[in-house]
Formats: sequence, C-alpha cells, structure tokens
Amino acid sequence: MSVSAVAADSSVCAPLAVLGRDVTVPLVTGGEVTYAALDYAASAPALQRVWDDVAAYAPYYGSVHRGAGYLSQLSTDLFENSRKTVAEFLGCREGDQVVFTRSTTDSLNLLAAALPADCQVFVFETEHHASLLPWRDARVTYLNAPRTPDEAVHTLERALADREPYGPALVCVTGASNVTGELWPVRELAAAAHAHGARIVLDAAQLAPHHPVSIAELDVDWVAFSGHKLYAPFGSGVLAGRSDWLRDAEPYLAGGGASRKVARRADGGVDVEWHDTAARHEAGSPNVIGVYSIAAACKALTEAGFDELVAREQHLIRTVREGLAEVPQVRILSLFGDDAPRVGVISFVVDGWNSSHFAAALSAEYGIGVRDGLFCAHPLVRTLLDSEPDEPGECGAPEAAPGEKSLNAIRVSFGAGTPDEHVERFVRAVRELVADGARWSYRTEDGRCVPDTGAAV
Repeated sequence: MSVSAVAADSSVCAPLAVLGRDVTVPLVTGGEVTYAALDYAASAPALQRVWDDVAAYAPYYGSVHRGAGYLSQLSTDLFENSRKTVAEFLGCREGDQVVFTRSTTDSLNLLAAALPADCQVFVFETEHHASLLPWRDARVTYLNAPRTPDEAVHTLERALADREPYGPALVCVTGASNVTGELWPVRELAAAAHAHGARIVLDAAQLAPHHPVSIAELDVDWVAFSGHKLYAPFGSGVLAGRSDWLRDAEPYLAGGGASRKVARRADGGVDVEWHDTAARHEAGSPNVIGVYSIAAACKALTEAGFDELVAREQHLIRTVREGLAEVPQVRILSLFGDDAPRVGVISFVVDGWNSSHFAAALSAEYGIGVRDGLFCAHPLVRTLLDSEPDEPGECGAPEAAPGEKSLNAIRVSFGAGTPDEHVERFVRAVRELVADGARWSYRTEDGRCVPDTGAAV
C-alpha cells in the first residue's frame, strides 16, 4: 500500500497508546467529556510503552557510575545502553557524542557555553527562544524570516559570505517550527553552512517526535531535542554530535562525574583533570529515569514505524486544515504557504475573538486543551501577525479581556497518540464557537482568561 493510501485510511495505523487517553474533565455547561489533549507541541503525553518500561525498571534504580552494588551496576549499564539507543535513533556518526541534559533549552545553552572564542552565530528570527537566546557571549547575526525554503537558504548563504573576520561560525536552525509546523530545509542549510566553513546545530524538539532524524543523512553537526516532546516524561534532553568543541570547552557544570582526577597542590590550590567524554558535561547524579524514558521512547517510535506514523499524522493535519479552511473568520499562520510540508502543529487567529478567550472556551465548553499566546517565539508570531515590535503581547495569555483585541494566537498540536475523534471534535468546536459564540461568560484572572463561576451567557 502506498503512503498516500495509508494517509487516506487512518485505521491502517491506530494511534499509539498514551497516558491520559481515558481521562475525563468537567465542562462548565455540565457533565464530563474525555479530554482531548491537543497541545503536543508543549509536552506530549507519555507513551504507555515508555511508562511501562520505566515502571519495570524503577525498583532496580541505583546511582550510576560510582556504585559497586548490583543495582548501581545494573543502572549504569542501563544508562550507557540508553546513550547507545539514542545514538542509533539519531543516526550518529563514529566519534559523535551523546550528552544528556535537562531539555532542548539546556542542550543549546550547553553548546553556547562550548563555542570557541570569537565564534559568530547565525540564527533566524523565526526560532523558538530556546534557539534564539542562548548565544549571549557570541557575536550573533539575526536573520529575517524567510517566506520560502529557498529564500531561507539564500539568506543564510548571503550572511555567511559577508561575515568578517573569517573565523569559527555556527548556524542554529529548527527542523520544524513550533508555531506553524512547517519543515525547514535542514539538509540544504547544512550544505550552505559547510560550504562557508560554518557548523550547524539542529533544534529537533518539534521534528524528532514526528519524523526520523539522522545526523549523518542531514549532515548537521549537532542535534538537540527534549524528552517531554518525544512522549518521554521526567525532564531530560539530548545534545548529540561532534565531540571536539565539547571536549575542548570547560565543563558545563563543575562537579563529581565531570572530573577524572582532583588533587591538592603544594600551594593549597586544586588541580583538576576533566573527562573528555560526554561525562565532561554531565556533572552530578544524572536523571537516570529520564534518560531511560528517552531511550524507551526512541525504541517505541522506531518499532511503530515512522512511515505509518507520518502517514497517519498527515491525515490528521488535512482534517484540521481543511476544517479550518471552511471557516472564513479563521486565518492559519504560515511562512511557506499552504503546500509546505509540515508536522502536526497549526497556529491560527479568529476574527472578532481574543485568542485567550477562544482557547478558554475550547477547554471549558468542549474539553479540548490547546495553547494560546506567542509560543516562546515572539519575533516569529509578531511577523506572522504583522504587528509592531512594541505592540503588547507575551508568551502566555495577554491582559486583554474577552472580546478585546490581543496580540496572540491559538495553537493546536497533535501526534502519534491523537485519536481521530479529538481533531474532529476540535474542528466542530471551532465552527460552533465562530457561528454561535461562547455559551459561558469569561473574565481575565492573573493574565488568563477563565470561566466566570456560575455565569452562563
């Protein structure tokens, strides 16, 4: 069966089992409904398979690398085998390192701390703040939002060609936008970077849960992603790629585990010999359960088969986009246009609605969880909304009351665990809210739009 045929029949690939799939939530209008979790781009629900694997290991938990006991040795083996699993999942090259961190943000801050002296960083304004902001100690060139993938490549090529003096350089780019879901031309951007003597790091936080990511095939130098978007809880992340900059940098954190040898000097000082492996940047007791959950998620997604997962997700994307297109008051946000390849992340605005009010009504009246705001990508959303740089707006809901204009958008996002019913309910809810309005009164409380208790319209 072809991929297009699979996409046309979503029953070929059932949604993967996730925690919370049977949770019910109360509605302000009365009764309860099964919760529709459509905020995967923020944190995806844990795969049931991941949860089961972690639960099976939990009684055997022990401190890694430094214990002689059986549980410590077992946990050390599990921790290092998880590193191998992640390396295989990412298609790492020989000599690449996999460093475990707390998140994508932590991973990119680690790389920022490891940049050579006088390194110049190139980053598009379209990046998530995790990719946009860590480079404070480097010379940074911010590139304007491109309107086509080709324009992105040409913009980067021009910027790299103009750089002076010629020295170390790093390009940071997302694989899939956390606002529009659009895929970026990573392989072409990597080729442009390397042609001009620069390196490139891929923010795969929104890409890895939806598509296979191979460091070797994309020819990127590093990849960063978070476990909590990859259906793995417990707050772990990954920075994987070339070892030389990481090996030459001062440890990200100084402490036990990062040091190979520590000795007092005759003058009373301390001499330290640091590890030159991934341990150099993993000081302290690591999040073993978090690391194992990432490895379990990598295995689960690989075994489920990305081809079928991608095909099914494309069916869900079409359901949402075609449904929203039938509502004239809805404007879907996009950089590259309707035909651009994308993952299950869609942002939009609704004429006549404060986006926070709309998201609150989806939750309170339909049991649907989405995100509203600027999605920690303020410059990108401002560009997409044609706003002025000083126009009010923030990462959460603004202070605007229901019905007032606000600088924010609504984001619906989904993935491998999303049932058809959730996206179908979402599309129906959008139509009803636009046609009939909210059935309840809402007010602003602590910057959030919330239902007025006992105040139906």
